[in-house]
Amino acid sequence: MLSPVSAPPAPTAPAVDHHQHLFSPATAALIGSVEIDAESLIGQLDAAGIGRATVLSTAYLFGSPNRTVEHEYELVRATNDWTSRQVARFPDRLRGCCGLNPLRDYALEELARGAQDRHLRRGLKLHFGNSAVDYHDARHVAQLRRVFEAANGFGMAIVVHMRASISRRLPYGRDEARIFLDDLLPAAPDVPVQIAHLSGAGGFGGDPPLDRALEVFVEAIAGDDPRATRLLFDVATSVTPEAPREERARIARRLRELGLERVLYGSDAATPGNAPRDGWAAFRRLPLTAAELGTIAGNVAPYVR
Repeated sequence: MLSPVSAPPAPTAPAVDHHQHLFSPATAALIGSVEIDAESLIGQLDAAGIGRATVLSTAYLFGSPNRTVEHEYELVRATNDWTSRQVARFPDRLRGCCGLNPLRDYALEELARGAQDRHLRRGLKLHFGNSAVDYHDARHVAQLRRVFEAANGFGMAIVVHMRASISRRLPYGRDEARIFLDDLLPAAPDVPVQIAHLSGAGGFGGDPPLDRALEVFVEAIAGDDPRATRLLFDVATSVTPEAPREERARIARRLRELGLERVLYGSDAATPGNAPRDGWAAFRRLPLTAAELGTIAGNVAPYVR
């Protein structure tokens, strides 16, 4: 008689936090936040039992059209350089990505500079909302294609907050996800493209356009669309501690539809109230099996390996 096989235990922590930020003194002053350096982040990762993290440079914040910043490009360069130095302090645990506003005149210059930096050359961080990218402006799309093509040429993964600006009420949903799929992804066919926050801005139930955009990628993946071959999705702040049962069930269903092997754990900047340990605790409330949680916890993006 066979002995019953017990279900595997849920993983205690993910291997990698794929969505983290550091805040230099200048960045913290700009956005009114606390400073976060590499040592502070490592302490947060240790408390959560997480081995490694992707550090996404916040240099793009200085290029936001919502702010007037003197000596903008100097500050963008300085923030990327500061991030590189911080990552260099823990090279076995942190992987850095260059950050910039892709619509700025200096975007390709700064991208090329980041590609030569040993601690930033693995990836490029773009934030469409902060950069006020308008999917329906042909000039924006053309410039984004140039940036995607350049990153692809340098072999840099692209981590993109693709949610259009909420404060400017720019349109976002299925149509914009189709533009991303049709016009931008073909410009970077050889590198991973990681869509942050499950295509939203953080949080799931309070942003209905998120799910409509995500549906486009679910359909592309189900149809074996070659443009989706290297698509990855991070879940940073997608599951909030107060998310109701119905919302958690919908998120779990979407993750399965995307394919759990494409889902990367991330928790966003380790600011007060958003510690990596707390983010993982919230994520574990999803109605996923221990095996499914184990798959996501064990996923490591190619640019981190």
